[in-house]
Amino acid sequence: MLTHRQIWGALDALAARNGLSASGLAKLAGLDPTTFNKSKRATDNGKERWPSTESVSKVLSATGASLDEFVSLVDKTGRTKRHVTRSVPLIGLARAGSRGFFDDAGFPVGGAWEEIPFPDLTEDHAYALEITGDSMLPVYRDGDRIVVSPTASVRRGDRVVVKTVTGEVMAKQLARTTAHHVELRSFNPAYDDLSFPLSDIVFMHRIIWTTQ
Repeated sequence: MLTHRQIWGALDALAARNGLSASGLAKLAGLDPTTFNKSKRATDNGKERWPSTESVSKVLSATGASLDEFVSLVDKTGRTKRHVTRSVPLIGLARAGSRGFFDDAGFPVGGAWEEIPFPDLTEDHAYALEITGDSMLPVYRDGDRIVVSPTASVRRGDRVVVKTVTGEVMAKQLARTTAHHVELRSFNPAYDDLSFPLSDIVFMHRIIWTTQ
């Protein structure tokens, strides 16, 4: 049986996974910023308020999360909480295009990676990149760290890390994938959107977490 705490806990977890507060998640989904505030989760007389299926649907669409992923977050909030961490390999985004950091499958390799503690993930090959500069404002700021999954499915609208055959590594939003091209949208309007032939893409990995 689903509980009030589980559903709201899953929304909070989804917000945190995207580097957002509850109000930030609501705004991203096109809802009133106060929709998910803790004060809205119960009436004045203490009766529980539940998020609507429409608001949950809008959140999943805005974040690119699947229903299965949301259900897994619901399941996790129903268990006894344990603060489990593991080490995630970390390098700067600007260095990621150099040779020796990824194997042919796009997984992090080599001894030049630093390590940072991070909440345990089901993704065994996750890695972190540190943002430098202002080219990704307002989404990512200098010093932000993004956690990336080489195995998560990628869909239109997802935030992704892309490596090209020239060695360039960039964080963008996936605008569209056709039979022959990949179209990427820049976060910063001062920078042009990009389009690459599929043959020019070494890998495209989904960004699953942001620490700010």
